[in-house]
Amino acid sequence: NNNVSSLREAKASSTNLVRASSMRVARFLTFAASITGSIAKTANKTNTSAFVVSADGSVSRQQQTLIHTSISGNETNMPTFDEKYPGTAVARMYAVRARVAELANTGDLNGNWEDVRRKILWAGGLKDLPHARPGQGYTGHSFNDYNHVDLTTMADDVNDNENDGQVQGIAIGNRLGDGIRIASLPELGPGGSWSTCAMGCHHDPPQDVAHIQFRSRIAFKLVWVPNENFDTFVLVDDDGKLLAQGKPSDGPAGLPNLRERQLNYRIMKG
Repeated sequence: NNNVSSLREAKASSTNLVRASSMRVARFLTFAASITGSIAKTANKTNTSAFVVSADGSVSRQQQTLIHTSISGNETNMPTFDEKYPGTAVARMYAVRARVAELANTGDLNGNWEDVRRKILWAGGLKDLPHARPGQGYTGHSFNDYNHVDLTTMADDVNDNENDGQVQGIAIGNRLGDGIRIASLPELGPGGSWSTCAMGCHHDPPQDVAHIQFRSRIAFKLVWVPNENFDTFVLVDDDGKLLAQGKPSDGPAGLPNLRERQLNYRIMKG
């Protein structure tokens, strides 16, 4: 009888977990499924700002008045610590989202994919370092495959955290600390940024690198929309709230491989 009772409890718990996971994932997949039409209407917006890539890989605007690196609104009311995910660099996370909002308002996410990707890096507080060595700040893979699409803002004291095996599909260790310190733009505040692996994000709570290895929320996640060509993307926050959307002008030929874009959506869906 005890065994039967335990089995029933385990089955009920599993059912509830799957149901909760489905609800969480559905929040940002709903955007991906319904947003294609609205993106088509905005895809032809004229870009109103110019970006300059410096020698060290950082990206900046020519029009300095358009740069917003601090948290908008009354900063004294902004939370500075996340009790559930204490590895989050909270102020940096909000500063990243402020930059994303800027890109969303100017049409900067509808240009050539490589230019768009550099701007996403800039918004996330990362340098564009396509020629650096892997592990030493290389960001050429960031947002260019199915998996490295979670922009994580982690506190300085967790930069060197390693994967002890809890994150399935990720190498044991997964030492990212040096790369985080090299590639992170300092002007967004304390902590660092990295494009961490999204695998495991479909669980609730998420079982991905950001939430498990770094105990951090994500500032945003890039999801490719499942339209006919998978040529449109959305950026959503840790709760699935839509932050921005884009349709690169050189798609689908200039985008990451179609299989990568399809797999990206698939791992979100679970």
